[in-house]
Amino acid sequence: MSLIECRALTKTYIMGEMEVHALSGVDLSIKPGEYVAVMGPSGSGKSTLMNMLGCLDTPTGGSYVLDGEAVEDLTDDELADIRNQKIGFVFQTFNLLPRATALANVELPLVYGGATGHERRDRAREALTQVGLGERTDHRPNEMSGGERQRVAIARALVGRPSLILADEPTGNLDSKTSYEIMELLKDLHEQGNTIILVTHEEEISRYAHRVVRLRDGRIESDTPNPDPR
Repeated sequence: MSLIECRALTKTYIMGEMEVHALSGVDLSIKPGEYVAVMGPSGSGKSTLMNMLGCLDTPTGGSYVLDGEAVEDLTDDELADIRNQKIGFVFQTFNLLPRATALANVELPLVYGGATGHERRDRAREALTQVGLGERTDHRPNEMSGGERQRVAIARALVGRPSLILADEPTGNLDSKTSYEIMELLKDLHEQGNTIILVTHEEEISRYAHRVVRLRDGRIESDTPNPDPR
């Protein structure tokens, strides 16, 4: 069974008197446990597709079934519940609260999920330990390196035990050594059974994925296995 099933997915934006077709009939299936890189030039539709897969936006046409649930039929509140329960997000800019500790930042999704304080702290510590930051729980983002901040963001994505991790240019603000460390961490998480979809414009980064989907002009140009993932 597929974790993700998109059929004839379209997204059209109205900009003044002009229609912009960001996605034009995308068919995509992703099974649980896959590691997929989504690539394409600027304006190809990869960010729009990521927003659709992450339930941050809804399609204009077509269907999107996530973990057996038809996303296009859901209300805003139901979409928020799906995001909180089934999807972990990792962003290029980390999106951490600057005055909060690493532990508090990682706890945040569980606050929205209604977990008790004790449970939140235990799970946040577990997630930080999983990404190698078990000793940095009380540090704030300005006391951490870029790589450590991204590890906190990955721990925050993991804390809800999601079905799916979406990583949008996760190494975009990092130097090459730190990028390597973050990609090795994502590789470890995939080997532990996590489903990962990675948006990147870097060929070097895409080599970690087991499958590469390339977009152009809102359509899938190619969808090929990576014969030798890093």
